[in-house]
Amino acid sequence: MEFSMMEELFMDIRLDDLTYLKVIELVREHLQGMALNSPPESIHALGLVALRKPEITFWSAWDGDELVGCGALKELNNQHGEVKSMRTSSLHLRKGVAKQVLQHIIDEAKRRGYRRLSLETGSQAAFEPARKLYSNFGFQLCDPFSDYIEDPNSVFMTLEL
Repeated sequence: MEFSMMEELFMDIRLDDLTYLKVIELVREHLQGMALNSPPESIHALGLVALRKPEITFWSAWDGDELVGCGALKELNNQHGEVKSMRTSSLHLRKGVAKQVLQHIIDEAKRRGYRRLSLETGSQAAFEPARKLYSNFGFQLCDPFSDYIEDPNSVFMTLEL
């Protein structure tokens, strides 16, 4: 009997300071993936320095001592947050990693009292799984927010909390 989706992992999602080598490598993998699928002017992924800014909270997701994914929450103001740096390790795709990390980010946004959570992702086919994930969580298409501008390579989504 074949299964279309592997069993979901039980993960430990931890606040992270981006100093552990495995985490640094996953962030680099994320940036490389963006460079492969988007023109340079349309890449909004954050590097290590930007992810360490005080308005950004970064989490890493672990299965034992194996890094399986990451995600971040950027505070735009006291009522609006942005999902950033969602990435699943290429060894752990289709195991529910992104789903659990996104739920963690949504829960934290609600805990902080945000009224809205928004994100930018790519419009290309490579980003279809991400767009589907966000839609499944109730995110809806929206206009550019914060400092973003209209871009045919970007899709903007928001979730009212």
